[in-house]
Amino acid sequence: MTFNFTSPRIREYMYSGGFGLERETLRVNTEGRLAQTSHPFGDDEHISRDFCENQVEIITPPTDSAASVTQSLGMLHRQVASTLLSLPDGREYLWPFSNPPRISGETEIPVAQFSGVQSAKTSYRQYLAHKYGKRKMLFCGIHCNFSFHDSLLKAGFEQSRTEDFRTYKNGVYLTLARMLAEYGWLIVYLTAASSVSDPSLFNDGSDGGRYSSPRCGERGYWNDFVPVLRYDNLNDYTDSIWQFIRDGKIVSPSELYYPIRLKPKGENRLDHLRSSGVNHIELRMLDVNPLTPVGIFDEDIAFIQLLILYLMSLEKSDFDETAQTAAVSNFKNAALYDDESVFIDFGGSSQPIRDAASDILRKMRTFFLSLDAPEEVSVLLDYQENKLRSPQNRYAVKIRETFGGDYTAKGLELAAQYAVVN
Repeated sequence: MTFNFTSPRIREYMYSGGFGLERETLRVNTEGRLAQTSHPFGDDEHISRDFCENQVEIITPPTDSAASVTQSLGMLHRQVASTLLSLPDGREYLWPFSNPPRISGETEIPVAQFSGVQSAKTSYRQYLAHKYGKRKMLFCGIHCNFSFHDSLLKAGFEQSRTEDFRTYKNGVYLTLARMLAEYGWLIVYLTAASSVSDPSLFNDGSDGGRYSSPRCGERGYWNDFVPVLRYDNLNDYTDSIWQFIRDGKIVSPSELYYPIRLKPKGENRLDHLRSSGVNHIELRMLDVNPLTPVGIFDEDIAFIQLLILYLMSLEKSDFDETAQTAAVSNFKNAALYDDESVFIDFGGSSQPIRDAASDILRKMRTFFLSLDAPEEVSVLLDYQENKLRSPQNRYAVKIRETFGGDYTAKGLELAAQYAVVN
């Protein structure tokens, strides 16, 4: 299901939407080593933990724009940083990179300790540690949650032939999930920001120099199988994930390491998604960008919304097992640093990644020009195209030039600087 953007009602609400961010970040001590203290934020709903006890997860409330959601993230960042500066056992900082600092061993990576009714969370993390190793779980990222404005969905529903609104809404998000699975490599390529790491990150001692984003590359968050999902309807979609559990490939839907997830409102369970329907989509391929204190730029979030709108104007192509396997490879290839040697299996042919990215941005510009889009859209597309015009404009290149060398010392200096940002 796509949108008819020639409709005045669709166009009235197309730039509206809901935004939420979840930023993972490691706590470090004044020596730039992983903090060994307990989570100091209690049960704050906006400041939680991810895999390990020293991995803070900052969760914004929903907002209505890219700018407002980064402002919300900034407020929470300052709250967390201020608390860490005044801890009784000594000050700590938020590590400003997706890749961790130097690690002496897995004993420095304590599994997050939950108690009471949440104790199963600790058991699940212990399972992940055994299966995948703790080092991989230290990768931090930013998850972007997006929802269409209800008025946009209702306008689309009224023009559709769907019998009920919930089925229509689910179909819209399933279409988007399927399209983002095909085109999401572009987001990785344009936003990857993890081109520097410590040699201790990988057991073989390599420094991850092949990658602009190790967490999105072949050594990052992926299962040991390529998941093939069914997007025809929500029952088929959830059944395809349950099948991985029945086959023993994963033990929980949360273990499906895929860059795009469909989420229900409230508790994130697969049965709840199936019964209550899709509330929003989660994009999980964004790095923590050390070039800004909050870890992500407004321009990149706003661009993601533009890409979503463009994708919802396209006719669906075949997305069979072969195409889905190629799509996963594209995500991994887009995370490589040397983009001159990277090819994308896209549009029925193998293309240099820079050419494929330029082609999509050009088509996006044509699409929005046809709708008399506001000037801001052109500015946002210019921002992304500048990354392609010169390699020096890519985040990965800037970060390697700025923080290469003594990664831990430079990272600690930046962490201290960002701890006092007003």
